[in-house]
Amino acid sequence: MHILHIYKDYPPVFGGIERYVRDLAEGLVARGHRVTVLITNTRRCTSIERPLPGLMIVRAARMAHLASTPLSPAMIALARGIHADVVHLQFPYPPGDLAAMAAPGSPPLVISYHSDIVRQKTLLRLYRPLLALTLRRAARIIASSPGYITSSPFLRAHAAKCEVVPIGIDVTRFSPGDRRANAVPRLLFVGRLRYYKGLHILIEALRMVEGVELWIAGNGPERARLERQVAGAGLNQRVRFLGDVADEDLPAIYRHADIFVLPSHLRAEAFGIVLVEALASGLPCISTALGTGTDFVNMHEETGLVVPPGDAAALADAIRRLRDDPALRAKYGEAGVHRARALFSRERMLDAVERVYYWALP
Repeated sequence: MHILHIYKDYPPVFGGIERYVRDLAEGLVARGHRVTVLITNTRRCTSIERPLPGLMIVRAARMAHLASTPLSPAMIALARGIHADVVHLQFPYPPGDLAAMAAPGSPPLVISYHSDIVRQKTLLRLYRPLLALTLRRAARIIASSPGYITSSPFLRAHAAKCEVVPIGIDVTRFSPGDRRANAVPRLLFVGRLRYYKGLHILIEALRMVEGVELWIAGNGPERARLERQVAGAGLNQRVRFLGDVADEDLPAIYRHADIFVLPSHLRAEAFGIVLVEALASGLPCISTALGTGTDFVNMHEETGLVVPPGDAAALADAIRRLRDDPALRAKYGEAGVHRARALFSRERMLDAVERVYYWALP
């Protein structure tokens, strides 16, 4: 097949969806398919790359940026010249809907529905008619967890054509290795420092818990505010901001931690690939009950603990419980490794996505 992927960004711009698209593109090419990835450039020019035989990356000239959405009229024009057997759209990215419609020959549309639009209420009101049309047009819709299908007001009406395909990673790369417990238990957060990640709640919880330290790996628009909060709380000696961590260094960061925490408090956290990385690394996890994929990845009292979102006291209680019980940490960590390898491997994801494409073909 020739598969056209459409989204706003691609590595070296890094985020969960960008990595997902890269893994799909490279994995499908390795299986003998031809893949074109159509995304926006970070500059006002169009460029084309061919990093692997069978893989073409088309970066359409970016003209503006509005509400976290890069705008590229060139993307739609370029889509008109790409003849594909299947179009795979990463959602949400409203301009991508138009690019998908522009693909010649009306190839079947597969959507990976990563998240509802949560924060941009004005954008959602304007986008809703196009969103409804795109979901109706889709031959198949991929959701990363069962809970997102039932909890999303937009997906419920299309449940019959939804397929659950968990996001997969190279689980062997994130193996536990020779981890040894730190003298002071170390909490770890990995991810972009964005509004919905709930790090301000984690820092508030840390004020209630002695005898632990926190490493924060990642950068983002919330960093300065979080640093001020840490300083104001007198936690500078216990919280370390690592900044952006190179992809090749991430496994070691996980192996040097004792407990992984993803304190996201809004539904914009749709899955939590970092939770999968933490499970594969043998880390017990603390996450929040959002009704999204986070509840599916980290299982309460099996691979870690799940607490109500936005509740610093409950988060502090969970941290204390794991801080004080190394045997429980080891039990959850071992169960996490088994769960990651059974459900969240990259090969399992590629198998399932390939099946979805064949189901979508007429």
